[in-house]
Amino acid sequence: MRMRRTLAYLVFASCVVLFVVKNRAADVSDVRSGDWTISKSDEAGKVEFSLIEHHHHGQSSHQSDWPATSFQGVDFSKPGRQDVHFTIARDAGKIECDGFLNNGEGAGLFHFQPDANYPREMQALGFSVVDDKNDEKQFSMAVMDVTLEFAKQMKNEHLSDLDADKLIAFRIFHVDSAFIQELRAEGLNVSDSDKLVAFRIHGVTPEMVRSLHQAGYSPDEDTLIAMRIHGATPEWMEQLKRLGYDHIDLEKLIAFRIHGVSPEFIQKVQSLGYSHPDPDELIAMRIHNVTPEYISDMKSRGIHDLSIDKLVSMRIHGID
Repeated sequence: MRMRRTLAYLVFASCVVLFVVKNRAADVSDVRSGDWTISKSDEAGKVEFSLIEHHHHGQSSHQSDWPATSFQGVDFSKPGRQDVHFTIARDAGKIECDGFLNNGEGAGLFHFQPDANYPREMQALGFSVVDDKNDEKQFSMAVMDVTLEFAKQMKNEHLSDLDADKLIAFRIFHVDSAFIQELRAEGLNVSDSDKLVAFRIHGVTPEMVRSLHQAGYSPDEDTLIAMRIHGATPEWMEQLKRLGYDHIDLEKLIAFRIHGVSPEFIQKVQSLGYSHPDPDELIAMRIHNVTPEYISDMKSRGIHDLSIDKLVSMRIHGID
């Protein structure tokens, strides 16, 4: 529904603001330009703002929820149709937008005017903004609001592999000084820029690190990311603890998640007389499909007192 509405705005905007293109053609031939759309957001006080840039490589787009206050002079509560002009001013440059709103939603055209001093000031901080794609990187830094102050803050965090592209990624995924310092306060001496982005993508939080440290673990960055990817959360670990599996090696817990060793599986195995299988045995059972149903079937045939190793061996050799 939203996609159809957005497309409708773009078609209408192309007609309504055609005069903008004609009047500015001579002025913006050397700057980045494209379409913008605004639609209602599910978050209070925000709107969904999209920038769709057209260039000879195709098109690129950015879409996210922005505070309504970002659009100076625009009244989103005004009913009916209104022509609008607003400027998004950033350290990297200005994004000038013309178009219309209809009951708080609409579309139009934008053009980007890069700040001539920004590349030099960023270079002084050690970040190269210059590229061979007609200010593409600087445009992205303006859209994501990579300010000079933010660049200085990240520089002061002494992170490895930090460059302009990482600054953009930090803004996209909300990596900031507060997040870094909270992680370090929990005893995780993180300094890898890529790992910080991965933390945000997969949901590694300071709270998670604290919980694991309190449980006696000292995970590194890769283990934390793997735990989140596979769903080995502190809450899930607490369920295992109640079944007698406390302080299991983190790599084995990740293997539990990969192969499907769940609290429910363990309970069923225990109910069949296997009081506390070793973690490696549980993993082997899942890898070789030694299910509670299989064990029950063997017992119904009068085959009792089989060890887990024997059950696994039977499965490996195709004894059904």
